Amino acid sequence: MKQIGEIEIPDLPLTLFVEEGEILSPIRAYNKNNLFVIISDVPFNQYLAEEFALAINEFCKKNAIKKIVIVSGMETVNQKNDNPKIYGLVTHSTLDSLLYNNQISKFLNGSIFGTDAAIISVFRKTNIPALVLYAECHPFFPDPEASIVAIVTLAKILDVKIDTKDIENKIDKLRIQYRNLMKETIQTLQQQQEKKTRTPQIYR
Repeated sequence: MKQIGEIEIPDLPLTLFVEEGEILSPIRAYNKNNLFVIISDVPFNQYLAEEFALAINEFCKKNAIKKIVIVSGMETVNQKNDNPKIYGLVTHSTLDSLLYNNQISKFLNGSIFGTDAAIISVFRKTNIPALVLYAECHPFFPDPEASIVAIVTLAKILDVKIDTKDIENKIDKLRIQYRNLMKETIQTLQQQQEKKTRTPQIYR
């Protein structure tokens, strides 16, 4: 895809990225045929998220974009090691057919806070419908299985081909790395907790 522009958020701290000698804005827009992709390399709090959503809405109106698909995560601990599930939430009923045609379960009950809530609140008030895909994912660490499920589902909705073999080939290695990282994190938290609960010495 070809980069066609940048998305500016007035209150976002000045940030630039350098990739192979090229200076990149943190929020960039790409295009190929009738498909547009917005990539952000910076996280948002709920206040910046509202500004981000408003800027995206203006970009969509300018480029006559008919619908928006957002990929997010639903934090859950997968005890059974099943494939992560994915759910869809639409801001306008006109997108319900996308869920049905692609066999995506609808997000029926729950609460949404923070960044996602800010973004969804903006789009549900606009004339451009948005579909949010929620893939079950680990609450603390990157989840390659969830990434694959989200990518495959998104590709199906957009009717494009995306190769996930590179991620699939690295899953076992990533799983070991994350398991070791989790073990180290738990040990560190336990050590910190022991320091807090240790009985203080009394001097006389």
